[in-house]
Amino acid sequence: MQQKLISIIVPAYNEEAVLDIFHERISAVLASLPDYAWEIIFINDGSTDATQSKIEALQRQDPRVGCVLLSRNFGKEIAMTAGLDHAKGDAVVIIDADLQDPPELMADFIREWKNGYDVVYGRRTHRDGESWAKKATARYFYQVIGKLSKVQIPANTGDFRLMSRRAVDALLQLREHHRFMKGLFAWVGYPSIAVEYRRPPRAAGVSKFNYWKLWNFALEGITSFTILPLKLATYLGVFIALFSVLAGSWIILKTLLWGERVAGYPTLIVTILFFGGVQLFFIGVIGEYLGRIYNETKVRPLYVVQEVLPPGTGKSRAANTS
Repeated sequence: MQQKLISIIVPAYNEEAVLDIFHERISAVLASLPDYAWEIIFINDGSTDATQSKIEALQRQDPRVGCVLLSRNFGKEIAMTAGLDHAKGDAVVIIDADLQDPPELMADFIREWKNGYDVVYGRRTHRDGESWAKKATARYFYQVIGKLSKVQIPANTGDFRLMSRRAVDALLQLREHHRFMKGLFAWVGYPSIAVEYRRPPRAAGVSKFNYWKLWNFALEGITSFTILPLKLATYLGVFIALFSVLAGSWIILKTLLWGERVAGYPTLIVTILFFGGVQLFFIGVIGEYLGRIYNETKVRPLYVVQEVLPPGTGKSRAANTS
C-alpha cells in the first residue's frame, strides 16, 4: 500500500536565525511518523538575508526539502497561497518557521484527519512572549470580526493547521488579491476541529509584524468578510437626516412663535464640523471598499515565482506567475 503524502508549507521571510533549529525539530517529528511520506516546502517571500542559502543547504542534506522563491516580498497571505499551489500532498500542513507553533502537534492533527476531519487547526490557550497590548488587540479583533462577519472565524487561531486535499482544492479556487486567509479557511467549510496548545515565544529572530501591519491586517479581515461598515454608513445617514428634519422643523416653529434674538454661531460651527467629520469618515470607509474593487479588476497574478527547487530533484529553475 502506497504511503499517503503530507506536504508541509513553511512561509519564510528573513528567518535565517531559526531555519536550522526548525528543521531539526520537524525532522524529529517526521521520524516519529514513519507511516507517511513527507515534503517540506519553504516559501521564501523575498527575504533579504541568508534565508535562501540556508534553505538550499537544508535541501542538500534532506531530499524532502523543496523551495519556492518569490520574486519579491508579497506578504505572508500570498506566500501561503503559493505554497498551497505547489503542494502535492493528500493533506497539507501550514506552519511558521519561528517554532511558536510546535511541530509536535502535527501528530494530533493527523490523528483527527484520520478520524474524518478535513481541517484541523491549532487553538492557542496562551500566547507566551507577547505583550499585553498585542494579546488584548488580538482578543478584541476576534470579538469584532466574530460579530461582524457571517462566516464564523474561530477565535485564538492562526494559520497553523492541517487541511485535506479536497479542502485545499476548494481553497485554491478563491483567487482574490486581498486575502485574509483565516477567513478563507473558514469560508470553504468542511468538518473542522480544534487542537488546543500553549503558544511559546519565538525560538529565534524577531517578529515581522508591527502594530501598523497588524492594523492593516485587521482592516483586511473586516473589509474582506463583511459590508457592515457600509450598512452602518447608510443607517447613520438616515438617522442624521431624520434628526435634521426634526431639528429644522423645531427651529422654524420656534422662530415663528417667539422669534430669534441672536444667531447661534457656536452651534452652527459645531454642527458643520460634526457633519463634515461624519461624511469624511464614511467617504474613507467607501474608499477602502472601492480600492479593493479597483485592485481586483486589474486581474494581476497573485505572485511571481523567481525559482522553484523541487524536493529531491536538485535545482530546477522556473519563472512563472499565478
